[in-house]
Amino acid sequence: MKIKSKVLKNKAQPLGKYPHIKRVGDFLFVSGTSSRKSDNTHEGVTYDKDGNAISLDIKEQTKAVLNNINAILKEENASLKDIVDISIYLVDMKDFKGYNEVYATFFDFNGPTRTTVAVHQLPHKNLLIEMKVIAFKKEK
Repeated sequence: MKIKSKVLKNKAQPLGKYPHIKRVGDFLFVSGTSSRKSDNTHEGVTYDKDGNAISLDIKEQTKAVLNNINAILKEENASLKDIVDISIYLVDMKDFKGYNEVYATFFDFNGPTRTTVAVHQLPHKNLLIEMKVIAFKKEK
């Protein structure tokens, strides 16, 4: 069985010693992904003139996370349609409705199995959501 890990140069760099994606045979494991951009700013954050976050948008962050995951999966010729399981971490369950609305624009009942949990905090104060996925894509 072929095993390989990738850290992508064009994505926000991991905050520790782990890959963006790991292939184990036909399974793909994507590390926890947020709305962080490669310049270390975040989608779904509005800043004041001094650079301080003044509002956080769960819908924009959810969309950005799923787009980031899709871009990572493309590195292994996969996409969101290949996800079989997704774990979602919300800082506050009050954001569940907004995240769920956006999620439904990406997936339906034929999509991945899903678990959503609330966590105390994520690695940056501007983050409302993080996701990790397992996908299945036959290796070429």
